[in-house]
Amino acid sequence: MIRFRKTLTLLSTTLVIGASGCHQPDVFICTSPDANIRLFADSGKFSVTYYDQKVLTIEKFGFDNCIAPDFSYVQAVTDDYTMLTGKKAHCQNLASEYSAALNPNIDLILRVYNNGIAFRYRLHNLNDSTIPQEKTAFNIPEGVTRWMQQWCESYEGFFPKSNTAKQQPVFSFSGVFKSADGFCCRWGYPALIEPVKDVFVLLSEADVINYNSASCLWNDNNVETYEVRPDKNETTISGEFFTPWRVAVIGKLSDIVESTLITDVSEPADYQADYSWVQPGVVSWIYWAYNHGSNDYNIIKKYVDLAVTLKLPYVLIDAEWDEMKDGKTIEEAVKYALDNNIKPLIWYSSSVGWIDGAPGPKFRLNKPEDREKEFAWCEKIGVKGVKIDFFSGDNQANMSYCIDLLQSAAKHHLTVNFHGATIPRGWQRTYPNLMSTEAVYGAEWYNNVPTFTDKAACHNATLPFTRNVVGPMDYTPCAFSDSQNPHITSNAHELALTVLFESGLQHIADRPESLLAQPKEVQEFFGNLPTAWDDIKFVAGYPGEYSVIARRKGDVWYVAGINGKNEKLSANIDLSFIQNAKTIQAFYDADNETKWSIENPESLPKTIEMIPRGGFVLVVE
Repeated sequence: MIRFRKTLTLLSTTLVIGASGCHQPDVFICTSPDANIRLFADSGKFSVTYYDQKVLTIEKFGFDNCIAPDFSYVQAVTDDYTMLTGKKAHCQNLASEYSAALNPNIDLILRVYNNGIAFRYRLHNLNDSTIPQEKTAFNIPEGVTRWMQQWCESYEGFFPKSNTAKQQPVFSFSGVFKSADGFCCRWGYPALIEPVKDVFVLLSEADVINYNSASCLWNDNNVETYEVRPDKNETTISGEFFTPWRVAVIGKLSDIVESTLITDVSEPADYQADYSWVQPGVVSWIYWAYNHGSNDYNIIKKYVDLAVTLKLPYVLIDAEWDEMKDGKTIEEAVKYALDNNIKPLIWYSSSVGWIDGAPGPKFRLNKPEDREKEFAWCEKIGVKGVKIDFFSGDNQANMSYCIDLLQSAAKHHLTVNFHGATIPRGWQRTYPNLMSTEAVYGAEWYNNVPTFTDKAACHNATLPFTRNVVGPMDYTPCAFSDSQNPHITSNAHELALTVLFESGLQHIADRPESLLAQPKEVQEFFGNLPTAWDDIKFVAGYPGEYSVIARRKGDVWYVAGINGKNEKLSANIDLSFIQNAKTIQAFYDADNETKWSIENPESLPKTIEMIPRGGFVLVVE
């Protein structure tokens, strides 16, 4: 056993993120497999370096009544696994694992990866015990550039670029918290920081199981100290208890965007179970254009017919299908979809969050016996998946409920899409029928308030570096027409979102007449679009300014880019990783009223010009 020692006298943990200084760490402790990320004991603290630049400092650790860690090397983690959905089909989990006893009943488990670190705590010898308050915290100094979302139950917020925590709350709903001086003091994951120029740290969490609550970040005690505080958890535990993994992805923007660290540390699926019925795909979606359209059989038919024309596999029948008009029933709507070879998905309320005034159906999933009856009925009539909405935050009861829903749905061959819910924390690996989660300020917000019109382009160009890094994101992209409030992003920008944003079910937001008015090449694009990918490459970009990402399915690369700025942008793109391109189809913004420039160039471009709030897509075989 390789063993490294450093005796400290610290009692709890703070992670400090800041610019590299001239002080050199003094004792080497742990290293990543490629030795480019290292952990050092540093004058009574721990520092994480990336290519010899200090990017993370761990000052204290764990819980009350803990001693400082005395790390022991445990093993090399080597794990290959496959994903049915997500940014990569084949993933590799490679790390150096270390452990330390913080007291006789608490161990720290640390993994050092080539692109970050992950750690969690193991509590053992528990006897009908409540879980003590964790003391882990991150220190993000004022002046450090960051993109952080103010916490709300639904995780539907912006990630504004800032160099200060002193931001006024922007929400008026779902539990916004202020510090004593009136600034926001509760922050959701993921949080992206640039501690050193061109080096980034993304903070998040992974592998929440049914006895865990999820956590978020609080800085109400000190503006620079972000404490990791798990939400309400009233369970009592006997035996052992593992916290979720505290995750920091570290590196260049390519390391952040391409990372699979959240699923790497999450519990594998039970692959003795048969998940061959899980099929990702594009969905025609009623709600964006017709908020109350899912109780109208004729509107549902329009969206089934749209799916047939565009060769989409799915249609989503949203809220209020339990109140169908004109004597029609949901069974008839489902049958119409199935008769046309379109797979129907239907909506449910979780009935634990917004209830009074909320649409139905409600209270059908809360009790195990009711849930079993409802999902069995769905399977019997031919429903292929459920969208479940309006949860009530990150507490243990919500986490356990979500897991129960996933397990029960899988028994009846139903995919799941969570809305009004927390961010993915690795469940997409553990439960392969989880196709997507909302937890994003998405295109639905064009329905609600005028705010999104001016913010969307910048926000869209931030999400590939923040929210979508940690898991599937049901943004409901691509609207060429307007909802209640207009959009000012271009057609090619909107099309690019369907590739740029990863989601196992990709719900197209627009109305049928708008989609069917597009050129045939655009219509055919939707019918061919993958929603689960074999590989990903970050090409170019910077949060909030622009983003260019390439995704591969089989022998076809899709390269998508958007401009998040209100001015023209010229981007240099290196696509040399795409070899032997035989055919190229390019979707650009036209400079005239046709809205589209659709070309078949003979070679891949090295520079892309994008109009203000514009975009592009390349399909390369």
